[in-house]
Amino acid sequence: MIRLRSIRLKLLAVVLSTTLVALLVSIGSIIAYDLRAYHRTVLADMASQSELLGRMTSAALTFDDRRLARENLALLRIRPGVQAGAIYNAGGALFASYLAPGQAEAFPARAEGDGVRVDGKRLLLFKRIVDNGELLGTVYLRADYQLAGRIGDYLGIAAGVTVLALLLAWLVTRRLDYIITRPILDIADAAREVVETGDYSRRARKFSDDEVARLVDSFNQMLAETEHRTRALETSNREIAREAEQRSLAQAEVMRLNLDLERRVHERTTQLEVSNGELAMAVAQAKSANHAKSAFLSAMSHELRTPLNAILGFAQILSSERLPSTLAQKKEFASHILKSGRHLLTLINEILDLAKVESGTLDLSLEPVALQDILDECHGMVAPLAQQRGVRMLFPQGCALNVQADRTRLKQILLNLLSNALKYNRPAGSVVVDCAPDGAGAVRLSVRDSGVGLAPRQLERLFQPFNRLGQETGAEEGTGIGLVVTKRLVELMDGRIGVSSEIGVGSVFWVELRATEPTALAAPAVPAEEAAALAAPGAPVTLLYVEDNPANLRLVEEIVRFRPELRLLSAPDGHLGIELARAHQPQLILMDINLPCVSGIDAMKLLRSDPLTAHIPVIALTANAMPRDVERGMALGFFHYLTKPINIDEFTQAINSALAHVAEKGGPT
Repeated sequence: MIRLRSIRLKLLAVVLSTTLVALLVSIGSIIAYDLRAYHRTVLADMASQSELLGRMTSAALTFDDRRLARENLALLRIRPGVQAGAIYNAGGALFASYLAPGQAEAFPARAEGDGVRVDGKRLLLFKRIVDNGELLGTVYLRADYQLAGRIGDYLGIAAGVTVLALLLAWLVTRRLDYIITRPILDIADAAREVVETGDYSRRARKFSDDEVARLVDSFNQMLAETEHRTRALETSNREIAREAEQRSLAQAEVMRLNLDLERRVHERTTQLEVSNGELAMAVAQAKSANHAKSAFLSAMSHELRTPLNAILGFAQILSSERLPSTLAQKKEFASHILKSGRHLLTLINEILDLAKVESGTLDLSLEPVALQDILDECHGMVAPLAQQRGVRMLFPQGCALNVQADRTRLKQILLNLLSNALKYNRPAGSVVVDCAPDGAGAVRLSVRDSGVGLAPRQLERLFQPFNRLGQETGAEEGTGIGLVVTKRLVELMDGRIGVSSEIGVGSVFWVELRATEPTALAAPAVPAEEAAALAAPGAPVTLLYVEDNPANLRLVEEIVRFRPELRLLSAPDGHLGIELARAHQPQLILMDINLPCVSGIDAMKLLRSDPLTAHIPVIALTANAMPRDVERGMALGFFHYLTKPINIDEFTQAINSALAHVAEKGGPT
């Protein structure tokens, strides 16, 4: 019975709440609309009265006729809702007044501007009287305002209607709620019996065909499904009991496998301990490599600052007016600057080579190289140094062997070995170069010197960067990375390098490379005189230099000054350079790459696309000295690619070669 009253009360509460909300919204809307209409009606009526009084009293105000004004105001007695009225003159003073019976005589002392306001249960209105744009006075009206009374009346009516509506809703709900609650209560009774007895065959009755009936059907289906699953669960429990016995047998097998797993874990732990040991060694090696990197950077900083000190120091002396020097001293200082600059350039090149080799970005062009040509070139390049130091050099003659190598890098390797053999030799010593087959398709090149030799401990540290084996404080300049680069280059060319030394006798450095078939010799260089004669007999040769750096331009001007057959034009940017080339038709153009506005590469492309300048050879003269820059420049169509700082011999040879090319092609002079 408690359950029955509970669900019925809930249904009753829902119906009554809905009814109450609907009534409140409806009655509230009606009351609000009526009060708003009442307020507007009162305001409109008062406004009309004030407008009418103003028109009727305008003549009285004009002629100062107070009697006529009072008679006009007396007409307000036919409006019982008006409590009082008054006319004020243009100055705001009271001109005439009207007071309804039973009202206290209270008028504002002065007239106010146009407006309406509510003062409790009174409505106050001021309306100015204007005739032809002239202010004649002001109408004042005070009337009853029964808005609060109307609100009270409406609330009383609303309360009565609400109570009556709720009573009717309660009576209807009490009569009809069993239609909804009876099927639900029957479901509740069936559920209680199933819980108490465990009999899932019990079913609820269906009294209709609506949503509640579908709820009864769903409840009965749920009971049927539960009955089916209960039977299945009993069957499953019997299966579980049988499986439990099987699991006990499996547990014994698991115990055996656990013992085997423990053995394997022990073995893997041992392996991990070994791996951890190896990892610790790797960490130690990494720390050692980091320390070596710091030492390398420190040594590199020292090696870079040493020649810079000489360059900057002597340059300051030459530029200082407080430190006068003779011409001989200036030449000596310039010689020191030139020597230190070349040493600095060598150091930078070797550091770049080492960095490219270590990073794997060095590109080699392996091809058959004739050793005799390389040996002759190296002999000619180191002969002045050998003569200066009084060291006798012996090179093999008629070496017909060829190796698979990069020609430029092979010459760099031999020059490094020969330079070391000369620098660290004894006075009146000797350097012997030899080449011979070494079996298994290899050729061995060896450089033997008669120096002081190297101790075994020195040989162990021979190929370490910036390690000069105690010669850091000696008279000979060096970087300590030449042999490191040499070793890496040999290995990149699939070769080997080694050394043997004896204290007091000397050292032998050898390089082994793969042998290959002979190759053709390169064409000889063109002498300066022959190039000048071929270019334009009896006429000056015009040379255009496009360069934005005044110092670089001044240097080229000084070099060209020693060639009287050359006439130099200059341009500070690519645009002017193109215009000068079109106007003067020079035989040769020198082009910087990094130019303002138009780069040297773009300027060269524009020259090539113009029929007037397409035939003029263009030589790149730039500080972009990386091998990929050189390869890219040559691929784009530069006749030669020269890098800064300028090597005067290479510069002269490039100009001679270009002029010879112009003469052969029959270009304009």
